[in-house]
Amino acid sequence: MSRIPRILGLCLAPLGALLLSPSVSAQTPTPIKVSYQIAYWALPIYIATEKNWWAEAGLKPEFVVYPAGAQQIAGAASKSWDVGGTGSPPAVLGAQRYGIVTLGVTNDESTANGVMARKENAAAVRSNAAKEVKGKQILLSPNSTGEYATMACLKKWGMQRSDVSVVTLAPAQLVSAYTGGNGMLAGTWAPNFYTLNEQIGAEVVCSGKDAGVMIPGALVARGEFAQQNPDAVAKFLAVYLRAVSFEKNNKAEAMGYLRKLFQANGIKLNDGYLGQELERPIFTLDEQLKLMSRSGGKSTLDNAYEALSGYLKSVGTLTEVPDPKAYITDDYMKRVDQTPALKTFANKTN
Repeated sequence: MSRIPRILGLCLAPLGALLLSPSVSAQTPTPIKVSYQIAYWALPIYIATEKNWWAEAGLKPEFVVYPAGAQQIAGAASKSWDVGGTGSPPAVLGAQRYGIVTLGVTNDESTANGVMARKENAAAVRSNAAKEVKGKQILLSPNSTGEYATMACLKKWGMQRSDVSVVTLAPAQLVSAYTGGNGMLAGTWAPNFYTLNEQIGAEVVCSGKDAGVMIPGALVARGEFAQQNPDAVAKFLAVYLRAVSFEKNNKAEAMGYLRKLFQANGIKLNDGYLGQELERPIFTLDEQLKLMSRSGGKSTLDNAYEALSGYLKSVGTLTEVPDPKAYITDDYMKRVDQTPALKTFANKTN
């Protein structure tokens, strides 16, 4: 069974000799609290643990698992975690409330968030959404990437929020309500996509990508921790990026690890659904640096987060759209890139 926990706060024992370099191997492993949710983008954390790469990087991780982003960012206030991965809305809200900084991208979730329709309505919605959807009930989880993608889809269809009847529900309640016959549409994300497809034949009729929005998952750190422990943060990124490189170069093995991660946490997906998860774009060190580069002005990531923040302002969650430069930094990615041992480690494919 996986060493990744199903419960909060599992502490790992020291993981052995450190192998990055002779100077590092003589040091005591650095404790670091790694937070995440059970989602596809947690796969690199799982792989790194299975392969014992934390020890090689000189880290002694303690894992803290959260059911959703709201609880996760609140945990920053009590210093329950140091680094981790989360969704982009929690990353923005966490920056405003708790000084969380965004260090990079876990994955591009634009194809994994969107609008689902019941199988008997799907073809008609795809053919003429404005006619079929206007005035109908749509289930949404507030302040979520699913809601963000849904609003983008409504705009693509020539509509706005006031043109539909929105029912807000927590993610688990949304799935139960939709499978129970409530609502014509559901704005949600994977793996809920797969659950609804398998249980009632629901189909994705518009994704965030279809609507032209990038939805980045976020690699994050508590600002105070990052400032005080830049080397530990860089090592965390190097471990995560090594697992990303592994995923890209070992698809079959990566699918096996994803299956184990999900099954250990009560999520059972067939190989077709697992394959869809693995199709999401993930980013190596060089690709991360390109996404975050401001050499020509605003970075690709800046633009994605500004658009997301505009949505959060439109629903009243934010009062102003924050400057991405205030909370998105490539300093730690650059630290990996500029440290030869870490760069080599991050780019390994096994």
